[in-house]
Amino acid sequence: MIRADKDLAFMLQYENIAWYENGEVRILDRRIYPRKVEFVRCRTHLEVTQALKDMVTQSAGPYTAAAMGMALAAYECRNESKDKQLEYLKKAAYTISHARPTTVARMTLIVNGCLDAAEKALESGENVSEKIVEHTVNSNNSRYFKVEKMAEHLVDMFPQNGTVMTQCFGETIVGMMLKVAKQREKNLRIFCPETRPYFQGARLTATVCHEMGFDTTVITDNMPAYVMKKENVDVFTSAADAICMDGYVVNKVGTYQIAIAAKYTGIPYFVTGSPDFGHPTIDTVKIENRDPDFVLQAMGVKTAADGLKGYYPAFDITPPELVSGVVTDLGIFTPYDLQSYYKGLDLNKIEMVI
Repeated sequence: MIRADKDLAFMLQYENIAWYENGEVRILDRRIYPRKVEFVRCRTHLEVTQALKDMVTQSAGPYTAAAMGMALAAYECRNESKDKQLEYLKKAAYTISHARPTTVARMTLIVNGCLDAAEKALESGENVSEKIVEHTVNSNNSRYFKVEKMAEHLVDMFPQNGTVMTQCFGETIVGMMLKVAKQREKNLRIFCPETRPYFQGARLTATVCHEMGFDTTVITDNMPAYVMKKENVDVFTSAADAICMDGYVVNKVGTYQIAIAAKYTGIPYFVTGSPDFGHPTIDTVKIENRDPDFVLQAMGVKTAADGLKGYYPAFDITPPELVSGVVTDLGIFTPYDLQSYYKGLDLNKIEMVI
């Protein structure tokens, strides 16, 4: 089988994101990567759900982990009747897909695909867990190849010798944009804001960029505006946890302020991903507030005085007037006309991309 993760960085390889095997799901612990390479091992789908809640994996990692969690759920109920297995898997699908409130729509698409694979396996008498894993690899291949098309359009916006600023960890699009840039022999400098409190930019994006051979610099989250002007940044880009059909972008908190700085400085902001028909307006998105204690520490080290309060919205909202374009596999669209993306497409076969 041709694998779309070929030539990508370590943490973008399927087995190194999340993998089901022999009644267990192992998930790369991105909370401590790259200083430590450890896997959280889950022996029930409830443990997978908890790992998702605990941010063991982030960005697009939860989508692979959710699918592997469904394979594990199939293993848990393997000795039941077909009807009871399907009933168990449907309950597991709901539990896993609702692990984090902001990504329920996309997670539901993931687990529903696993349910379809499970039903076919049950009807044909095949191993359900194996078929869900096979389905997940095929889905990941499809998504990675789709993101590669997206990356081609995004890299069109980069100068031959350019400077790009990212935000948080865009997972597949980060690897694919660098792969395409390398193929085109584009010489890029990458600036990665650290993205507190989990430091995904410093630990994940920067590691992937460096591993793939690009000049990579980490900056703190209060430096983007200065760096944009001082270092002549050409493009600001990010993925998104949701791109609403009304053009609002929901992404890791901090995106909004960088988009403001980019607009003021005259730098284009291109967001990558499929528009979410499940979110017709921004009002349909619930912004997740996470444990405020994380704001009062850095990677487990307390930095603030006892008795202080923290505030930790996990995402923020960037309005369409700050978005230069929504980069998709079908081209770049204005945020004011995302309906055009879906003209002629079968909504039942659309895969959300991050």
